[in-house]
Amino acid sequence: MAVQFKDYYETLGVGRNASDEEIKKAYRKLARKYHPDVNPNKKNAEDRFKNIQEAYEVLGDTANRKRYDQLGPNWKHGADFTPPPGFEGFQTDFNIGDVFGEPGGFRRGGDFSDFFESIFGQMGNIRNSSSTAGGRSQSQRGRTRNKIEMELLLPLEEMHNGATRKLNLRVSNKQKSIEVRIPPGTRDGNQIRVPVEAPPSDLYIRLQMKPHSVLRVDGDNTEINVPLSPWEAALGTTITVATIEGNNEIKVPAGVSSGQKLRLKDRGLNVRGGGRGDHYVCLKIVTPKELSEMERHHFEKLAKCSTFNPRI
Repeated sequence: MAVQFKDYYETLGVGRNASDEEIKKAYRKLARKYHPDVNPNKKNAEDRFKNIQEAYEVLGDTANRKRYDQLGPNWKHGADFTPPPGFEGFQTDFNIGDVFGEPGGFRRGGDFSDFFESIFGQMGNIRNSSSTAGGRSQSQRGRTRNKIEMELLLPLEEMHNGATRKLNLRVSNKQKSIEVRIPPGTRDGNQIRVPVEAPPSDLYIRLQMKPHSVLRVDGDNTEINVPLSPWEAALGTTITVATIEGNNEIKVPAGVSSGQKLRLKDRGLNVRGGGRGDHYVCLKIVTPKELSEMERHHFEKLAKCSTFNPRI
């Protein structure tokens, strides 16, 4: 039966000669961009997200990518495709079950395209491997341990303060509910290993940070942009700014410039092992687009009497 060909390289936006690291980097970037939890148009985002997941299931696994590449480079995305002899019903080696978490584990299975099924058979599960990164089998007391991977999207506040999440895990058709503790001071890209007793498995959770509405992260530090009026910058003022732990009142000294940063020591992110980063307030002087008659009068008066020349 003919199905539509899927160009997984095109889906991830990488070339056919892309390295494993380039493929992983492209996947993470797209997965974060199209994750339904951060997109207002969830239906379109979910469809795109599933395509990205499927592409990575193939290109992110050495054996799957090799098999896919055997089809050759001349196929076009969306073209009618009939699996060549020997490709139908191929069964992958990593059927273990769905892994999902709140508010969104990336590596959900069970919803692959007809094209995928025509090459790899009935998978419907996330990637699982009984090997270490170097290809050697893992064992504990003589038993092979499965390796399960997933990604979990978390708000910045939970990565800063720590949290406990309950994840539902289906392994070998058995439903499990496990609690995962996220320690304070975790960062985007950190990985947590959680052992699963039966069947013996290791769940690896890679943490992804949900973009914050106002704060930016720079290592252990946080930053925020704060606008100032010209007179506030010239005369100094007191303003209220957001930090990772709520609002904070700070004094802005007279004579600050646009782009200048004020540091709030130890108001940044928790650091694993102890300590805190800093919080930086990035000032931006904003000029009113429209002036009242009185405002214009005072600006004109200031222009005549002021000896300040910013270009000297």
